[in-house]
Amino acid sequence: MNAKVETVDAYIAQFPEDVQQVLSALRTIVRQEAPDADEKMAYAIPTYYLNGNLVHFAAYKAHIGFYPAPSGVAAFQEELKDYKTSKGAVQLPLSEPLPADLIRRIVRFRVAENTDKEYTNDHEEKQVNE
Repeated sequence: MNAKVETVDAYIAQFPEDVQQVLSALRTIVRQEAPDADEKMAYAIPTYYLNGNLVHFAAYKAHIGFYPAPSGVAAFQEELKDYKTSKGAVQLPLSEPLPADLIRRIVRFRVAENTDKEYTNDHEEKQVNE
């Protein structure tokens, strides 16, 4: 979409209902896994900031772009092999279900990175150097 929007709500609202549902689900996952992250618009897309950029996402004609930084893509390279990826981006096709569990784990990994915590694959994180 070309309209300049100032909030994540307005960003999501400009898309068709089916895309809004996917964007809202992705937003919910990020907010659950990174409750302390600031939600804002940056680069004209929804952005989550926690001691630096955490993740971004954007809707396109046939996919959702999910941007967990190069480290987020690299850390889950094997699990992302069925998706089109680049250095810091993942294309999530709108024709397929959102991989919610994978997204949760990627966001959790990025939170751990940005807060100097040790990432674990469960919902618990350990402080490094306790």
